[in-house]
Amino acid sequence: MNESRWRLACFAGTLCLMALLEWLAPRKQRVAPRSARWLSHLGLVAINTLAARLLIPVSAVAAATWAQTHHWGLLHHVQWTVWAEFTLALVLLDLAIYGQHVLSHRIPWLWQLHKVHHADLDLDVTSGIRFHTLEILLSAVFKLGLVLVLGPSGLAVMVFEIILNGASLWSHSNVRIPLGIDRWLRLILVTPDMHRVHHSVLVNETNSNFGFQLPWWDFLFRTYRAQPQAGHDEMVIGLAAPRNEQQVIRLTGLLEMPFRREPPTEG
Repeated sequence: MNESRWRLACFAGTLCLMALLEWLAPRKQRVAPRSARWLSHLGLVAINTLAARLLIPVSAVAAATWAQTHHWGLLHHVQWTVWAEFTLALVLLDLAIYGQHVLSHRIPWLWQLHKVHHADLDLDVTSGIRFHTLEILLSAVFKLGLVLVLGPSGLAVMVFEIILNGASLWSHSNVRIPLGIDRWLRLILVTPDMHRVHHSVLVNETNSNFGFQLPWWDFLFRTYRAQPQAGHDEMVIGLAAPRNEQQVIRLTGLLEMPFRREPPTEG
């Protein structure tokens, strides 16, 4: 089985599993129609996949394999065991994605793209795939550059990509986890309750809990917020504007959103 099949199988399996768990044990009541949201989110995935294939034909795994063959990257200059380098690569890649996420909130033109993700009125497993096409393309270019600088193995990059996709589906899911389990689990893994705070309509909560997989960067850089001010049941998800269902649910609205001017409510 090649890289694409592995990634597709893990993605589809995680998506179906989390959707089932959301149905069995939902955390929050929905405020928007699920069918319309899911169709738009899946439509975005189709467009994003096609655009990435056409415009960026080199995958991060292929770039890592090339870098490894030509001894490019910082990790080629450390004499550690294979497993130590593999683990270090995963941690450094995760730190870089955390930094990229913070910048997407701090730099206005990046926020214009990233707010498509945050404008969702609900949060569920498909929110983890709701990203504007231009943001996906920029992220792919960022990963290519990152791989060439770090020089991780192709296997490490493939494993990281699979974990990152799965973690995005997991952390955005609307799954109820017992509070006692969540309290300990979030010490080593970003949980849905932890990441849900990041999707609050309150700006100071939106600008917290940036991690996708590892929570340690939020602890270290003091961007961690334990709970939403209003509590998970009462917190409002999304942005102050836009909140019109035509703009934040329909696929055409999502694609147009970065190019529309809204009141400056985001930080």
